[in-house]
Amino acid sequence: MVGIFKANNPFNTFLLFIYGLLLKLAWFVHPHIPIAQKTDGFLFREILAKLENTGAQFPLIYPAITYFLIFTQAITFNKLINDQKMMQRANYLPAMSYLLITSMFSEWNVLTAPLVINTLLIWVWARMSTLYSNTNPKSTLFNIGMMIGVSTFFYFPSLAFVLLIVFALIVSRPFILAEWIISFLGILTPYYFLFSYLFLTDKLDGYKIPQFEISYPHFHKNYWELAGICLVLISFLIGGFFVQANFRKQLVQVRKRWSLILLYLVVAVFVPFINATHTFEYWILTAIPLSAYVGCGFLYPVKRWLPLLLHWLMVIVVIVISYGLK
Repeated sequence: MVGIFKANNPFNTFLLFIYGLLLKLAWFVHPHIPIAQKTDGFLFREILAKLENTGAQFPLIYPAITYFLIFTQAITFNKLINDQKMMQRANYLPAMSYLLITSMFSEWNVLTAPLVINTLLIWVWARMSTLYSNTNPKSTLFNIGMMIGVSTFFYFPSLAFVLLIVFALIVSRPFILAEWIISFLGILTPYYFLFSYLFLTDKLDGYKIPQFEISYPHFHKNYWELAGICLVLISFLIGGFFVQANFRKQLVQVRKRWSLILLYLVVAVFVPFINATHTFEYWILTAIPLSAYVGCGFLYPVKRWLPLLLHWLMVIVVIVISYGLK
């Protein structure tokens, strides 16, 4: 499969769809009905409420929506990587890696608020990647901030991605106070409209502002899932090595984009530590930036057996977790 997805063949989009379905088939056979968590925002709770009656009669709607989100995120992010020439040649390996990584953990195959905002964060990263060469970035920065604000309506701890805006401004732009102010105005704008609506409908007193909770995430992983985490980390380190090895050969814009992906990963790793619910589902925020590095780990090694070995070991972990642990 690694060899097939190394090619930039449009037919690979269809093959990728089948590949992902096969990896996630168990979640269609045993559909999981999602439950809102304490830190989930009101928009995500509203989505679950709208789906409740339909989901009770047709529970397959939940894995179908989940797979639609994961597949579209994989394809969109892969296209951005190719369009921005961040790898040696265009390929489908980042998308393959995202589908593979998200299949390795049961919590990442369920409809959750962090999965939904991954779509928003891909859009945010894409706009941030244009800041370096953008001669008039104010509207872009406002829209980035507004999208971060909207994402907190699905999952409040995603407010931590404000740090990503700060990093993007530091890495990509000279210091211009107006740009920083516009970014933070964008973040506040969704809340302005929310509180205006609550005030006009006389619901302001009943609205409870979400809170952060600093905590240490608890892991209750079995040996197979720990093996999956180790395989992802090994693939990430291999990909990171090749990204670093090619760093000086890349254009300045491309180097900035890789720096933003790394900062994206750092913030995504940090988010579960300000989460009140100790479940592994919130770590899916790391899957997007990880897939870029894992894709490089599959593309660049000269010894072809290494990416093949890593890929099939991951597939074995997916099969065991999906079917052997039921």
